[in-house]
Order: sequence, then structure tokens, then C-alpha cells
Amino acid sequence: MRKVTLEEVFSHPITQKYLKRSGIAHAISVTEYAFMFAKKYNVNTDHATKAALLHDVGHYTWYRDGEWDYDLYKENDIHAIKGASRAHKLLVRIGEDRLAAKEIAVAILLHTDSYLPEGDLQLKPLQQVVNMADEADEEVGGNHHYKKMEDHVALERIRKLDRQIDQVERERVEGIS
Repeated sequence: MRKVTLEEVFSHPITQKYLKRSGIAHAISVTEYAFMFAKKYNVNTDHATKAALLHDVGHYTWYRDGEWDYDLYKENDIHAIKGASRAHKLLVRIGEDRLAAKEIAVAILLHTDSYLPEGDLQLKPLQQVVNMADEADEEVGGNHHYKKMEDHVALERIRKLDRQIDQVERERVEGIS
């Protein structure tokens, strides 16, 4: 059974601070994609959705002459590293299982290859799901970070995902019994 719900993660002030910076609408969309992909590929939906929700909490902005500079950002990006650390600390703080928090943080770390050297990296299924979910919502020039969503809509969509995750967990337990 889950120790921490998506709503608890989403509603935490630290999450809110960083999601407002990187885009709540993008985070919610990626979380929904992650749920769908996790179900399809038989990956833990709870871990996938938490990693997806928090995947961009390491973002910071790169400005040049008072304007957002997407090229400067892409050249210097390490948001996945910072985000993995922030997410891990947050999840442990709010009571998530420590091994789950680590697995989620590693999926955040590897959700993008923008900061990694060239080469083949073999992603585990959870990491692949989070990567695919992020790519499914990407827009040219980083515009996916600027989509808008009202807070009450975001919260209702998170609550819906929590119900769906609980249902998947119930079905998994009943299938074992």
C-alpha cells in the first residue's frame, strides 16, 4: 500500500514552489501520460506518477538581457540532477518509503539526456516510462513549460490519478490473492 499520495506530494509547499517555476500544466500532463504508460508496460503506477509529477522540480531560469534564453538554458541545463535531489529530500521528508524515494529520484535524474554525454544508456522500465511521458508533452522551444492550468483543475486531476492508482493497486493485490 502507498505511504504517500500524489495529492500529498502535489500540495506540499516545496512542490508548489518548483512546479510554479517549471509549469504545473506540464507536470500534470506528464503525470497523466506516465500513468497510462506505466499501466501499459506493467510498471509501478505510483512510482511513475510521482517521478513524472516531480520530474522538472530542478528547473531554474536562464535569462539574458531580461529575456528567457532557451538556447542558453539548453546549453547549461542540469535540471534533472537538481530535481532528483530535491525530489528525494521532499519524498523522504513527507514519509515516502526510502527505497521508493530513491527509485523515483533516479527516474527523475534519467528522464532526459540533455546533460549526459553521448552514448547508450540502458534505462530501466520506470525510467523509460518517465522519459516517454515527458517527451509526449514536449513542445518546441520549451513552450510546454508555459501552458496554464488553474490550481483547482490541477488538484482535481491529481485526485483522479490517486483514485486510479488505488484501483490499480487493488487489482494487483486481488490478482495475487
